[in-house]
Amino acid sequence: MSILNFLRPAPHRKEIDDPELVKKEYRYWRLRVFYGMYIGYVFYYFTRKSFTFAMPALMQDLGFDKTQLGILGSILSITYGLSKFLSGILGDRSNPRFFMATGLILTGVFNIFFGLTSSILFFAIFWGFNGIFQGWGWPPCARLLTHWYSQKERGTWWGVWNTSHSVGGALIPLIAAFCAQFWGWRFAMYVPGCMCIVVGFFLMNRLRDTPQSLGLPTIEKYKNDYPDSADHNAQEKELSVKEILFSYVLNNKYIWVLAISYFFVYVIRTAINDWSVLFLVETKGYSLIAAGACVCWFEVGGIFGSLAAGWASDKIFQGRRVPICILFSFAVVFAIAALWLSPAGAMFIDSAIMFTIGFLIFGPQMLIGMAPAEMSHKKAAGTATGFVGWVAYIGAATAGYPLGKMTQEWGWYGFFVVLGACGLISVLLLLPLWGIKSNSKYLGAAEESLDVTDSKEVSVKG
Repeated sequence: MSILNFLRPAPHRKEIDDPELVKKEYRYWRLRVFYGMYIGYVFYYFTRKSFTFAMPALMQDLGFDKTQLGILGSILSITYGLSKFLSGILGDRSNPRFFMATGLILTGVFNIFFGLTSSILFFAIFWGFNGIFQGWGWPPCARLLTHWYSQKERGTWWGVWNTSHSVGGALIPLIAAFCAQFWGWRFAMYVPGCMCIVVGFFLMNRLRDTPQSLGLPTIEKYKNDYPDSADHNAQEKELSVKEILFSYVLNNKYIWVLAISYFFVYVIRTAINDWSVLFLVETKGYSLIAAGACVCWFEVGGIFGSLAAGWASDKIFQGRRVPICILFSFAVVFAIAALWLSPAGAMFIDSAIMFTIGFLIFGPQMLIGMAPAEMSHKKAAGTATGFVGWVAYIGAATAGYPLGKMTQEWGWYGFFVVLGACGLISVLLLLPLWGIKSNSKYLGAAEESLDVTDSKEVSVKG
């Protein structure tokens, strides 16, 4: 019971009457909450991806093959994806300050445990637990972004926050590869694990729950930016788990389409992230550090891709997210082909291609992940995004053992053919949604039907 109390949402305080004080407090807390969750999610990537960049050294030390290590990648993706969905339900009814911090601390602990063993069984157990608590990172961020930033500005803030994926992903190859190169692969697990434990306590100090828990008005009232709904107060109503799950997520057809397309986007993203170091080492003759440096550009490209995709969907397509996803997913097919065809040893070319792939894949990764929060109830943001994320990480799991097995049998050519096909499939799935705005006007009261295909409230261009 004490644990449940620890995670329970912070109670609302009496609203501050002084407009100037409200403005001052909002300005301070929005910045503090944002950089807190940004830094926190950067470090979640440290414990999620440390194994990936320790993989070549671990293979050499313990003699595991691609299929065995692919199993570990699939275990993380399955446990993380399932946790992302289930913790989304819990996260919508929890205090993100402690929920996010606790998850980060425990991922650090299990990273350290991973480095202490040499058994494939214990690798699988510890990496599975790591995946479970990795799922505690995203739902608090979805809750905070939904409660502290209004609809008209949320795309920009969400896009900036999404670069935390890339910052964490760009730093961990250097940290893990350096540790593995000079101290052994175990230190590539120990060092990120210890860092995340420290940052977890930092999050407890920095984060807070909703604006109302600090005596501030809702973000909609503060910004005078209410969703187009028949009942503005309905968005502040606390929902039951049944309402969240069935009324606002599982009966939303658009969320299902986004989720399935997200599956294929994540196959590409995870495959490039998890296997490209090994590909560059085996086929192009790079050292571990040189290959890690190339992969960094994938994440750097992701930073610019997230920002560009968010801006373009707001300014060029007037809030429609799907066109950017389609264009980027189509273009990434050609970038993937370029990586396969590039000459061996051309580090500048390979780095430029990795940058381009990152730029193109992180756009859909950000926008498809953002859309469910806008298409659902404010109090169901964590569950909606968690459900889509769960399906995405089934795709990520497919990029583990199944793709590792195919690569083992068919070689790297088969690897790249699969990725190209995934890009084309995601384009075909999203094409029917080209004209639909992701910031749908369907945000009504809890009792309204969520059959968004038939709803008259859905905003469709033209």
